[in-house]
Amino acid sequence: MKKNQIDIITLGCSKNLVDSELLMKQFEANGYHCVHDSKRPQGEIAVINTCGFIEDAKQESIDTILEFIQAKEEGRLNKLYVMGCLSQRYQKELEAEMPEVDKFYGKFNYKELLKELGKAEVPACNERRYLTTPHHYAYIKISEGCDRRCAYCAIPLITGKHISRPKEDILNEVRELVADGVKEFQIIAQELTYYGMDIDGKHHITELISEMADIPGVKWIRLHYAYPNQFPLDLLDVMREKPNVCKYLDIALQHISDHMLTRMHRHVTKQETLDLLTVIRNRVPGIHIRTTLMVGFPGETEEDFHELLDFVREQRFERMGAFAYSEEEGTYSAKNYEDDVPADVKQRRLDELMILQQDISAEIEAGKVGLTMPVVIDRKEGDYYIGRTEFCSPEVDPEVLIKADQRLRVGSFYKVKMTSSEEFDLYGEVVR
Repeated sequence: MKKNQIDIITLGCSKNLVDSELLMKQFEANGYHCVHDSKRPQGEIAVINTCGFIEDAKQESIDTILEFIQAKEEGRLNKLYVMGCLSQRYQKELEAEMPEVDKFYGKFNYKELLKELGKAEVPACNERRYLTTPHHYAYIKISEGCDRRCAYCAIPLITGKHISRPKEDILNEVRELVADGVKEFQIIAQELTYYGMDIDGKHHITELISEMADIPGVKWIRLHYAYPNQFPLDLLDVMREKPNVCKYLDIALQHISDHMLTRMHRHVTKQETLDLLTVIRNRVPGIHIRTTLMVGFPGETEEDFHELLDFVREQRFERMGAFAYSEEEGTYSAKNYEDDVPADVKQRRLDELMILQQDISAEIEAGKVGLTMPVVIDRKEGDYYIGRTEFCSPEVDPEVLIKADQRLRVGSFYKVKMTSSEEFDLYGEVVR
């Protein structure tokens, strides 16, 4: 057990990761040594930042807490703290079930943990982060919460209403990170395109991204978690015209049948979705669209599911993830719908959808063989350097593997000619 070491374990999404990084900066300023997501935690203190989004994520959070409780009981850990979405939502229940945890914090009061440890917040470190990502890229969270009330989603119950960060705070954070060597920015929010609506009822995402793109040293900006209803179309002009705004958009569509969209409270129709996708592709030629889809929502028929399959077949999304519906207590669907699609049917639909997407992805990646594209190098692994094009977000998207017979710098950009492809990845060689 290492004295003054704090192990931080982050579960769930990149928005949680930003919270962990903010806390780690304060810990470091108070003289602690922080280790993030270690496979062999050795610190005297552990902090688990939990996720509470869907059943699998909740279970992972609970299992992780139980692991650390065991470490504490075996004398390998002095103090155990839990924060994040799960404890925001179920604090009383968790306190009753897991008295071995020293203290539970929610999603917004976690800095009180400093006081618990006899330390004080360091004002100079406010809004500053200890980056856990490779030094060349960072996540930028531009808002908290969500005003959308999709029938299945517990996030508004956990995070509350949408609150946009002040634009200047965001731009200053980007400038500071550029000064520290960060070149690539993943812009994240629960609902990115809603940015600014809580301030004056107008979309300000286009203005924010445009000004961010003008900051010297910003090489790539990538946009995550847009919403199809009331999409600000002028954002597409910025994507097309600013060379450092990646032609990449993460927009969760969830489903396509009007029957499902209505039951899900998505406030968008099939035709509006199809029209929007047409506009996006026309206005930003070459754009890669990432989407997330759901199967097995209450009332989903075979007809609805086949409509979804046809949609994916026709749209040929460059990137796609999918998950099976799980009932979340307190949501509209949990209160008003019966979870009537059997688990084996959900799994069959999910498998069928992902097999279809696997074939589409393989064809799209194969179509890039012979092209020369800018690639940023993320790391070296065995005989290969691993990098990404502008069409690939870290952790979730295809990568480019480059034979390590020459020395490349992590965090640098190279022109790479694609030589072959697999289902999800490309192989390439640096063009001198």
